[in-house]
Amino acid sequence: MPTLASAAVIAAILLAVIHVITPSLRFLEGTPRSIWLSLAGGVSVAYVFVHLLPELAAGQEQVSQVVQASETFAERHVYLIALTGLAVFYGLDRLAKTSRSQREGAPVQPGRGSEAAEASTSPQVFWIHMGSFAIYNALIGYLLLHREVMTLPALLFFAVAMALHFLVTDYGLNEDHKKPYRHIGRWVLAASILLGLGIGFATEVSEAAIAVLTAFLAGGVILNVLKEEVPSERQSRFWAFAAGMAGYAALLLTL
Repeated sequence: MPTLASAAVIAAILLAVIHVITPSLRFLEGTPRSIWLSLAGGVSVAYVFVHLLPELAAGQEQVSQVVQASETFAERHVYLIALTGLAVFYGLDRLAKTSRSQREGAPVQPGRGSEAAEASTSPQVFWIHMGSFAIYNALIGYLLLHREVMTLPALLFFAVAMALHFLVTDYGLNEDHKKPYRHIGRWVLAASILLGLGIGFATEVSEAAIAVLTAFLAGGVILNVLKEEVPSERQSRFWAFAAGMAGYAALLLTL
């Protein structure tokens, strides 16, 4: 049986590979939305609500001990951080969509296969997006080694959820940035996973810091999945999303 450290290395390599190959997966393209993308989104959301949020509740005490504040505020520290993560990635998404609209000269409709969808973001927005998602990925790489629950089954569930989450986010990033993402962006994100893992081997932070990082990740996952699933233009597959969510939630309850 592999040790946690070796299993984390294998997981990080597989997550990096997901970034590299996703733009080449042609079966994910088209409208209505691919069943596999909706299924992956459901799995990601299930992981946040069934596993990450309960971890946040457990980590809240450590955060409260570090941050001196009123009792009401202290009880909600990690949830405010999760909300911050959601807001940050919503802002990044709007920045990308606005940039595409300005370069096209008309509102950009989500999805591929239309003339409007050919617009990509500006180079400045591309690098803002890549820098932000590189930090996000490094955080995931770090959490492969440092989470509230450190067991092989917990690592497996985390890695699977993040792999499917990357399918969803990479599809959106490829849609927004086009050639720059395929030529360099995906490699930046793949490398950032391994960088985060390396930082995880070199450093170890407090339980309170782990709770903060996990909270930010939870908010980011929720936004990055729902922004891809909710727009009506996506013609998302609700049954696939619900099946992925229910099935993975049931598996998580066995932990």
